[in-house]
Amino acid sequence: MDSRIRETALALIRDEMQRYRAGRRASDQVAAWHALERAHILAQPYFVAHLASHWHMLGFALTLKDWREAAGQIFRLALVPLGSLTGRLPTGNIGRARVSAFQPMPLPADLAERLSPRDSAARR
Repeated sequence: MDSRIRETALALIRDEMQRYRAGRRASDQVAAWHALERAHILAQPYFVAHLASHWHMLGFALTLKDWREAAGQIFRLALVPLGSLTGRLPTGNIGRARVSAFQPMPLPADLAERLSPRDSAARR
């Protein structure tokens, strides 16, 4: 993977995690979940970041006493190593319990644009 794309993805993950924390501080669950979902999409190709995204989702679900979501996150935490080893990660998947852990989803347009090799090359 292009190192510029990796750097961009990791920076975007940091941005989304800041949005998640801001959403939590504001008691805006919708904004917090949205940021976690986007962080998950970006983190999938990176083992540690992918695990961390599900860990944060689990923690947030437990805080909200959302037992269904928490159970789904425990399941997904167990799947991350297998998916990383096999390379079978569903691109664009938001990582939530309400969607299949195996369902690819379209990338949000802004993330797809930022992660495209063409966009990465333009930033040189």
